[in-house]
Amino acid sequence: MKKNSVHQLTLSALLIALAVIIPMVMPRIVIGPASFTLASHVPLFIAMFFSPQMAIAVALGTFAGFLMTSPFIIAMRALSHIVFAVIGSLYLQKNPRIVDDNKKFQLYNFVIAVIHSAIEMLVVAAFYLIGGSTQVSYDGNMLVFLFGFMGLGGLVHSLVDYNLAFFVVKPLSKSFEIPVFKKAKSLFAK
Repeated sequence: MKKNSVHQLTLSALLIALAVIIPMVMPRIVIGPASFTLASHVPLFIAMFFSPQMAIAVALGTFAGFLMTSPFIIAMRALSHIVFAVIGSLYLQKNPRIVDDNKKFQLYNFVIAVIHSAIEMLVVAAFYLIGGSTQVSYDGNMLVFLFGFMGLGGLVHSLVDYNLAFFVVKPLSKSFEIPVFKKAKSLFAK
């Protein structure tokens, strides 16, 4: 086994552990199937700076954490994170210099937040269509709930958490090897 693979496995395990602990200890707002746990996406967003494989592993770990601590629909929303995590991680791998340009990074963050929010809205809408679940009872207007709470709320939640992850990872990249930042630095040197 290569040293790099052991390193990646260890980092993935640490991020998964954080993903499991965060929903247990951080403040949470729950309105029906809408749940906003502060910093719950941070481990996954950090993994996206390493590799798509690490992002997938952490997304699955986050799913397991929410499966243990939250209603099933919230765990399924966490499982849907694989979609934006892979897209975002692949984009970072191909465009690492984006981390050096705040405007471009925030635009990227916004696009990822839109994808994130849209996928979660689809998961919740599917639960509504299936029906019969006590976890998705909402007496108000479904469109207001989906696009207001899930859409807009999810978008803001994603933007905040990705910025938290970025502000944690960027200073760490000066002391530790984080692939996207390392690639950005090597491209800048050319």
